[in-house]
Amino acid sequence: MASLLEPESPSPSIYIPEEWSKAADSIAYDSVTSPPPIALICGAKNSGKTTFSRYLLNVLLERYKKVAYLDTDVGQPEFTPPGFVSLTLVDKLPPDLTIPCLKTPERCFFFGDVSSKRDPTAYSNAVFTLCDYYRKDYCLSNKNELPLVVNTPGWVKGVGYDILVDMLKYIVPTHVIKINISAESKNLPAGAFWLDEDYDGMVNLIEINSARQDSYNRSVLVQKDARLLRDMRINAYFRQCFPSNLNITTIKELAHALTSHSPYEVPVSSIKIRHLHCQVPSSELFFSLNATIVGLAVSSEDPEKLPLCVGLGIVRGIDTFKGLLYVITPVPQSTLEKVDIFLQGFIQIPTCLLQVQGCISPYISANVFSTS
Repeated sequence: MASLLEPESPSPSIYIPEEWSKAADSIAYDSVTSPPPIALICGAKNSGKTTFSRYLLNVLLERYKKVAYLDTDVGQPEFTPPGFVSLTLVDKLPPDLTIPCLKTPERCFFFGDVSSKRDPTAYSNAVFTLCDYYRKDYCLSNKNELPLVVNTPGWVKGVGYDILVDMLKYIVPTHVIKINISAESKNLPAGAFWLDEDYDGMVNLIEINSARQDSYNRSVLVQKDARLLRDMRINAYFRQCFPSNLNITTIKELAHALTSHSPYEVPVSSIKIRHLHCQVPSSELFFSLNATIVGLAVSSEDPEKLPLCVGLGIVRGIDTFKGLLYVITPVPQSTLEKVDIFLQGFIQIPTCLLQVQGCISPYISANVFSTS
C-alpha cells in the first residue's frame, strides 16, 4: 500500500437504494414535534451499517445543525482510530459516503482492542457511560437536544448478540434500523428481538436489505480487508503530527517523517501505566511499552469512573536511567500535560510503517532505550 488514504473526492460509484432513502427520511422527518430521534443501526458484518449511518447523518444534518454520533464499533470506527468507543458531534456533511474521516470526539474511551470479545463488561461499561453523557448533556437539556446515530459492530452471534441486546435495552432508541443480508443464517432474528414478550410499548423497527450493487453494477459498499482499513486509520491519525501543507502522502514519506520527528519527553514518575486485557510483570513493564501504541488518558476525580482518553501516542523509546518516555503524538502539548495514564492494549503500529526500506524503525532506537 503506497498511499495513506484514498483521495478525498466524491466517489462516482456510490448508490443509495430507494428503501434506504425512505428509511432515513422517515427517521429525520416523521417526528416533527417529538424529541430528536435516537437511531441505532444493527446487522451482520459487511451489511452496510457504516454506509447507512453516514447517509443518515447527511439526511439529519439537512434538518438539524448538529448530530451526535455514538460509535460502538471498536474494529471499524467512523471518526477515530481503531480501539475507541466514542461520542462525536457532527456539524458538517461528510464529503464522501465511501471514505471515513477523522474527527475529534466530544468524549471517548480507549478500549484497546478491535473486538469486544476480550472484555465484554468493560466494553459495555464504556458504551453505557457515553450514553449517559449524551442523555445528560444533549437529551435532557431543552437547549442542547440533538439527534443521535448509534453505529454497532457486526458481531451479532453468541456473546456479540447478548451485548447488542443489552445495548438496545440500555439506549432505548426511538428507531432501530436492522439491515439484512442474503445469507439469512447470519442475520439477526426477525422482529423486535431485544424486547421481552410482555413489552407493550411502541417500537419503530425498520428492516432494510443490504445493497451491494445497482442495476449499473456500481458498487455501493467498498469492501476491503479489515486489517488494511485499520492500518489506514492509524496512519492517517499519526499523519496529524505534521502540518497539512507538508507533502506527506505515502507510507514511506510518513515513516521517514516520524523517524525525524522530535518526540515529547514524558517523565515516568508523572504517569500511571495500565495494561488492558492482560497482566504484565513489573520487571517487564518498560519492555512491554517500548515501540507500542498507547491510549493517552486523564484520570477522573471519581475512581469509579473511566479515564477519558484524549488520543493515541507511539512510545518511541524509553530511557530508564533518566526516567523518561519518548512519545510521538498529534495531541497538543497543552492537552498532553493533563495526561496521567498510559493505556496499553492490542492496537499495534502498522507493519507497513515498520517495513519501509532504507528507514530504520522510527520507534525502536537502541540509543534511546537504556537499561543502565
